[in-house]
Amino acid sequence: MLLLQQMIVLFILMGIGYFCNRKNVITEEVSKKLSAIVVNIANPALILTGCMGEERIQGKELLLTAVIMLVMYGALLLLAFLLPMVLRIEKKSRGTYQAMTVFSNIGFMGFPVIAALYGNGALLYAALFMIPYNILIYTYGISAMTGEKKETSQGENASREKTSSLGRICNIGVIACILTILIYLLGIPVPAFLKTTVTHLSNLTAPLSMMVIGASLADIDLKKLFTDVKLLIFSAIKLILIPVAGVLIIRQFVDNQVLCGVCMVMLATPVGSMTAMLAQQYDGDYEMASRGVALTTILSVATMPLVSAIVM
Repeated sequence: MLLLQQMIVLFILMGIGYFCNRKNVITEEVSKKLSAIVVNIANPALILTGCMGEERIQGKELLLTAVIMLVMYGALLLLAFLLPMVLRIEKKSRGTYQAMTVFSNIGFMGFPVIAALYGNGALLYAALFMIPYNILIYTYGISAMTGEKKETSQGENASREKTSSLGRICNIGVIACILTILIYLLGIPVPAFLKTTVTHLSNLTAPLSMMVIGASLADIDLKKLFTDVKLLIFSAIKLILIPVAGVLIIRQFVDNQVLCGVCMVMLATPVGSMTAMLAQQYDGDYEMASRGVALTTILSVATMPLVSAIVM
């Protein structure tokens, strides 16, 4: 199975990152710099490759993707509200669980997997998912981590915070997604030398991102991960139940196998590393977020091929 082979490759890359951290090759400082390269250069380049291939997608299918995307995020937000109550998560961790439910690792892991399985043309579908993702993570994500905010009369500080949030929303990832869609829809020609440059940069995404994730696992107590029953139940729901149910429902309305495959990857990827970063910055449960990222990342090597075998 192609997905299983791809996940094995990613797992090996994670193992190399883990080994490099243990040997002090990828230190915390190096990891941050590699992450910056992936987030600001390699992954945006990977997104842009979606509009540079021979594959063409009809406008009606793009519209259908947008509708599915909105419904999907709406369902995830509803589940994020219900799951912490069903699992009886303690109050200090509820916001973290809400964020972990909604935000998956679709940038670091989802895009490389989609490109490998369905070709760079399928990234056009995936690019649409990134726009609300980035908006939600800097609005809903921060709100979930901070909880109910008290009203304040400090208008200047509120204004400055709002400007900062808008700045984060309009980041390089969102810009790359918008450019990809515009170049595709408007048929803007891209010079060959730019295509080659962007392709070379995009090839950095999978190895660097997986090595960074692997390096982060070296600082986690792996034994402790598998003794947290609630986190294990949550992981099973996030990695198996949600993607299987989601794709089975989507397949009732969509015949396009590539689009269904993209939706499967979008739903089946592990918890996004941004949840841990938000938890750290906004006083959420950082330890729980880090463990959630680590556990779901390890389990996804087995669960993503399993989900694919069930629904595809």
